[in-house]
Amino acid sequence: MLRPWPISLKISQDKRKPLYIRIADSIIEAIKSGSLKSGEALPGSRQMAEMLKVNRNTIIKVYDLLIVEGWLISESKRGTFVSDHLLLISSPSPKTLLDNNINKNITQAGNILFDSGLPDPAIIPIDEIAKAYRRIFSQRVKRNIFEFGDEQGSFKFRNAVSQMLNFNKGMSTSPDEICITRGSQMAFFLTAHCHIKPKDVVLVENPGYRPAWEAFKHAGAELIPINIDREGIDVTAIKSILKKTQVKAIYLTPHHQYPTTVTLALSRRLELIELSNLYGFTIIEDDYDSDFYFGKRPIPPICSHKELNSFVYVSTLSKLISPSVRIGYLYSNINIIKKVAELRKIVDMQSDTIMEQSILELINSGDVRRHRKRASNYYQNKRDVFEKLLDKYLKGKATYNMPEGGLAVWLSFPSNVDLFKLHKVTAKKGLNFYTPERFSFDEPINGIRIGYASLSESDMERGLLILSKYV
Repeated sequence: MLRPWPISLKISQDKRKPLYIRIADSIIEAIKSGSLKSGEALPGSRQMAEMLKVNRNTIIKVYDLLIVEGWLISESKRGTFVSDHLLLISSPSPKTLLDNNINKNITQAGNILFDSGLPDPAIIPIDEIAKAYRRIFSQRVKRNIFEFGDEQGSFKFRNAVSQMLNFNKGMSTSPDEICITRGSQMAFFLTAHCHIKPKDVVLVENPGYRPAWEAFKHAGAELIPINIDREGIDVTAIKSILKKTQVKAIYLTPHHQYPTTVTLALSRRLELIELSNLYGFTIIEDDYDSDFYFGKRPIPPICSHKELNSFVYVSTLSKLISPSVRIGYLYSNINIIKKVAELRKIVDMQSDTIMEQSILELINSGDVRRHRKRASNYYQNKRDVFEKLLDKYLKGKATYNMPEGGLAVWLSFPSNVDLFKLHKVTAKKGLNFYTPERFSFDEPINGIRIGYASLSESDMERGLLILSKYV
């Protein structure tokens, strides 16, 4: 039975975009304008292809894309429909948000959490992950293959990660120099216990990432905090320490410093490489969010510089694909990787081989690459909305610089603002945020990290309005 199609699509003639993207955009516009309403059925792929005079495979790609992004839903044996949850997952539009009076939604019930930068569940490629996982699991059951795998992770998966690093980040890795872990925290723990001995000195950023600090302290390290300024970690302070103290390693988040989002200046990167080679300390680089970059291209990791002798690079696919997919990895010289793999075998025997193969399928099919591109555009749009809202509610009350990537913003407040008291007040009004001790080494600093990516447009505005009233 033919499904009704009461609207005409205005498809862009901009040939710089693939046809399926232009068709998808036109359907999104029809949904936004109300021409297509929640729950309404779309024509079948064959019928739509005939109407638009395009190949049916093009329409299948369009529908698949819009299902992944949450605009459409597919019901077995019934067809494809406009999603009935669009208030939660619609792609943000700065103009729509700021032109409309959203203040009427400010008093709606429900708590808001300004998290530290979690991705939006609405655009996670859940269906693709689930299908790939079921397929791999079914194949293993049929073949009765459940033996232990390589403690470094499967070679094919490590090879895919290696290629991704080499192509996307200008690195020069090989599969033997990579070890797969269950998230980045395991990578920190394994690195600490394989490379750090009791009483070894490790320099860390302040403010910084406390879970990594705990991994180093568990291995017996003595931590020395180094302050962060507008160009990243204070290299002058590092030099002063190196002259009188033997340093084993320095832990950095140079791409978007956690939590301040500052990018480490190139001059300081090069200086750190020179100091590392001169004094023999290891640079442990945490590249937790470089998949989301809104500029022309992401800044290459420090370890992409071939001059650097001693390094450990840690990253994760969890932020890109889904926080529930616990896949991290570390890259270093083969000697460190062998030690890490041996300890990994004692702790966990092996990585999640079924999940690895599932993600490998998505990498090889191009799904991960396409998702990264869609997600980056999505989050950049959200970031732009959030910037306008910050200017509207907190300009003059807090200091902030919008980062060229990542999923969070750092807000600094005047010294007379007590963030702990502020938190107690806003919590009663339905707004929660992480207080400064989460990031501070000793004395709490006067700043908070606000993740915007997981919030709806109305919750962004409602949260910032509440915050602005009590600053």
